[in-house]
Amino acid sequence: MRTLLVVLFDAVQSLDVTGPVEVFAGAEICRPGTYRVVTASLDGAPVRTSSGLTLVPDHALAYAPAPHTLIVPGGQGTRSPEPRLMDWLRQHAPRADRLVSICTGAILLARAGLLDGRRATTHWAYCDTLARNHPEIAVDPDPIYVRDGRVVTSAGVTSGIDLALALIEEDLGRDTALTVARHLVVFLRRPGNQAQFSAQLAAQTAHRAPLREVQQWISEHPADDLSVEALATRCRLSPRHFARSFRAETGLSPGRYVDRVRLEHARRLLEDTGDGIQEISRASGYGTPEAMRRAFLKALGAAPAEYRRRFRPAITAD
Repeated sequence: MRTLLVVLFDAVQSLDVTGPVEVFAGAEICRPGTYRVVTASLDGAPVRTSSGLTLVPDHALAYAPAPHTLIVPGGQGTRSPEPRLMDWLRQHAPRADRLVSICTGAILLARAGLLDGRRATTHWAYCDTLARNHPEIAVDPDPIYVRDGRVVTSAGVTSGIDLALALIEEDLGRDTALTVARHLVVFLRRPGNQAQFSAQLAAQTAHRAPLREVQQWISEHPADDLSVEALATRCRLSPRHFARSFRAETGLSPGRYVDRVRLEHARRLLEDTGDGIQEISRASGYGTPEAMRRAFLKALGAAPAEYRRRFRPAITAD
């Protein structure tokens, strides 16, 4: 039996806790005797989550059982953590066989020095802050979770569910993970390197109206000519001025933004329609199935057909 210890603190994100807990509890129901999930706060007192829910821990951290897997959730409480909690993490986290953070729980691990020299991720909105405050960490803002040896970090909120399912598949096999996923009505497993946010979320919204309109145009017309020259013409700017202004206001080059929009458009068509790969590649601006395949493999680590198999909901007859 693997003991999983979830650390609780005031202003924790409730879903960072309950998501993985429900997944591992489901695995225990499927395979009794495999997981023991316990929760603990600093002094054993109830904690109030950022959404106002109250969670009652099983133990005080000082009396919690030694964990196989230590799970550190995120939330607003990671901004000014209790010094005694940080001391506990520095002392006890290195002893766990597997150390996991959910969302901004990575910030606590980073402050405790537990991510030094490692590759890690966190919620997309905090990746820049994590990288700036801890240059010794190789922060990757794109994946929904990252594994570096015994340390696993995940992105925002629901990615903790994806990560928990992946760990169950690693521990107990695909059949058990699939049973749990079906019971929770979630996908078995998004690949860890799947992008954690949309193209529109990844980029800032431009301040100037012409650039905002171009962003909208790109999203609505992914199959059109979206070269720098064509987009610059829409803005009535020179290509050089347009490219420089677009990057300054959105944080991405026009080409990179177009790539992300086209990928997102193709993903949605694969998930929501029965259109063929060739039709989707044209509609998304790739032109050919091979070009779309290369883009998917580079960004997601899965070919379009495999992506559809994983993520298109099953359709049953009434």
